[in-house]
Amino acid sequence: MQPATISEIKAGLAMLNASELSDICLRLAKYSNENKELLSFLLFEADNQALYIKNAKEDISNQLRQMSLSNIYLAKKTIRKVLRTVNKYIKFAGSKQTEVELLMHYCNWLASSGLPIHKNPVTENIYQRQINKIEKALSTLHEDLQYDYREEFDRLKNAQLL
Repeated sequence: MQPATISEIKAGLAMLNASELSDICLRLAKYSNENKELLSFLLFEADNQALYIKNAKEDISNQLRQMSLSNIYLAKKTIRKVLRTVNKYIKFAGSKQTEVELLMHYCNWLASSGLPIHKNPVTENIYQRQINKIEKALSTLHEDLQYDYREEFDRLKNAQLL
């Protein structure tokens, strides 16, 4: 089955009444947990971005606390799993400021975890990619926001050189 384009879907949705649209959304939510999470975000959390970021940071921190510091293999698996969660939060929010805040929180946690991330090429590359993503997202923000985040970003960037 060939999926319709976004513009075709938009036109089709515009022709539906409210109850039909509601039924389609509920049916869509039944088939994928990520769809359900996105609908929950759009309905209940999208209007309060600060609370969303706070809750996301708490969830990220809780997941990273469970990381095994004694076994690098298990630590890498946890780091990747948490990064998938971070990227999901970023995708739902659709905001560069949220992206910068969540990635900086993730990198801060990794840098201060006690895990020798710079001694293992895999963890070093994961950390470096996130630093590059932060830098790219930071460059798109308003210059006042850039200034606010720049000091913490420079500290994270210098931590990678250790």
